[in-house]
Amino acid sequence: MFFSILYPESSSVKIPRESGKAQSNSRRPEDGAAFENTLTCVTWMYERMDYSCKHYPGFFSLHSLGFMGEDKADGRRKMHRTWQHILDELCAVLKRDTRIRADAFTKEFTAEKFAEALFSLMLSAFLRQDYDPSAVLEIVRRTLY
Repeated sequence: MFFSILYPESSSVKIPRESGKAQSNSRRPEDGAAFENTLTCVTWMYERMDYSCKHYPGFFSLHSLGFMGEDKADGRRKMHRTWQHILDELCAVLKRDTRIRADAFTKEFTAEKFAEALFSLMLSAFLRQDYDPSAVLEIVRRTLY
């Protein structure tokens, strides 16, 4: 559901991964630039949420109702898999971002934990239908750069 909001259209794109190999995904930005650093990634994700809600109004409500008749355990598995994919991609961007200070992450404050915080802020923005990323971008700047 949430993944569909971020990636509603299809285009075949190769996105660079940490290993240097490209990965194909049919719902990514055409040039892959959105995944080069944390600021552009966060901006792109908020733009996608805004675009999707304008072009697919009521999608969240209708999609949620669709799961009522389906197996709830299967729906939860799909949602968990989607959310984990988004978290994995955020972590990959954080680890690839060359602008991040060397001391930004520690044993207690990892890229994974920061990705979880960014994802929580994104879910909150989605539920509030507030797609202005400026506060989140400032948090990224002050925390990482």
